[in-house]
Amino acid sequence: MNAGRTYNTAVEAALEVIGGKWKPIILFHLTFGKKRNGELMSLIPSITQKVLTQQLGELVKDGIVNRTAYNQIPPKVEYELTDFGRSLKEILHSLCRWGEAYVERVYGDTSPILNGPTGTEE
Repeated sequence: MNAGRTYNTAVEAALEVIGGKWKPIILFHLTFGKKRNGELMSLIPSITQKVLTQQLGELVKDGIVNRTAYNQIPPKVEYELTDFGRSLKEILHSLCRWGEAYVERVYGDTSPILNGPTGTEE
């Protein structure tokens, strides 16, 4: 986040940190617990490794995600939401439910279109 920037609304500030094509999806999957890089790649098949690494790095830098590297062979790195990042859980799950309702409204059925978590799981 740019400390010298002025925002017209707090939504702008929030979207500067969590907005974009991939960050909300990455964060949504992390609401279900720690994930390794390979798990996130499997959960988000259309993201590239380069973009995933970049987005995770930005989320770590912004204090939304923790990165834990274990000193072992083969190397093991896990990502999880920080306490502050966990405050996004209800927002992300609500967004997911809204997306489901939208898909249902437009297509009449979510099953052929949506195949991941729905935001109703705990």
